[in-house]
Amino acid sequence: MSDRLATTGDTLPSMASGWAQFTRLLRPRPLRLNLALQGGGAHGAFTWGVLDALLQQPELEFEGLSGSSAGAMNAVVFADGWMKGGRPGAGQALAEFWTEVGRQMPWAPMTRGDDDAVNLSPATKLMAQWAGYFSPAQLNPFELNPLRDMLVRQIDFAGLRQRSPFKLFVGATQANTGTLRVFRETELTVDMLLASSCLPKIHHTVEIEGESYWDGGYSANPAVFPLFYDCESRDVMLVLLSPLKRAGTPRTVQDIETRIAELGFSAHFMREMRMFAQATAFAERPFIRWGRLERRLHAMRFHMVDSSGLVNLERSDTKLLAHGPFLELLREQGRLRGGDWLAQHASAIGQQGTLDLQACFT
Repeated sequence: MSDRLATTGDTLPSMASGWAQFTRLLRPRPLRLNLALQGGGAHGAFTWGVLDALLQQPELEFEGLSGSSAGAMNAVVFADGWMKGGRPGAGQALAEFWTEVGRQMPWAPMTRGDDDAVNLSPATKLMAQWAGYFSPAQLNPFELNPLRDMLVRQIDFAGLRQRSPFKLFVGATQANTGTLRVFRETELTVDMLLASSCLPKIHHTVEIEGESYWDGGYSANPAVFPLFYDCESRDVMLVLLSPLKRAGTPRTVQDIETRIAELGFSAHFMREMRMFAQATAFAERPFIRWGRLERRLHAMRFHMVDSSGLVNLERSDTKLLAHGPFLELLREQGRLRGGDWLAQHASAIGQQGTLDLQACFT
């Protein structure tokens, strides 16, 4: 009898363990997204709105966040808020960050048109033009940086290095070589985040470990490859602040210069996405033996929320418009655009991509 009891007792735990494994298999897996967040100065408030919309979906989880410039700011603030207060904390952190950014320009530098288009006031245009004739060392010889002070107050960099809830990929450009450096959450400092958003005509060059760094948008806006190689989730959402295609060809000197600058910030991203599109098509050829790389390419699912058709994000002169009402306007547009995407495509996450790479990038 004792032998039978012993045998039964040994069997019960294994049966319980097997049942637990079975129920885990039946339980729906969380929908995990990787986020690639484009930079664009004040236009990053649009991404704030998109993230707000994603946070409203409790079934959505996140693994990796990659960004440059304002995209990196959004990613790090999002992760810091989540670390401190979960999903609600991420939303609160983004609101606090962008509200504080909006206070940096307390006067009214803009006017509103009938179609909600924002126009810079004549005084603001004159000031921006005047500032373009001076270097950061001339305009700001004491290297005053309110953004640094704000980031130090709000973000627990030491905590993120130890227990970040997400994988973070912060892109910055080595000024002397032009190469991309991707900073990870395990090493992240305020200087690394500032380097990612360092526009050399406005900000002092950021020095890290003896290297000079400028805005990450010059070499990746944003970097997508870390989400491919270093994350398990196969779903990548691109949140873009620049439209993939402009209507019409620039004719005036100002429009041409604006377009040249825009191309400089998007060329690396477009090239990287073209590589994904071509590599995926090549890997699908039937005579190619599938290895690890081909299987991963085939499993990738890309999605996109972009700013196409939004007049306020089609103008580069408003990227420096860190004015509270303008940022709130962009946030609301981002919330609507993100909500529309979720209403149409949320069921595709984990199942299939909703972005045609061949049509968009080749």
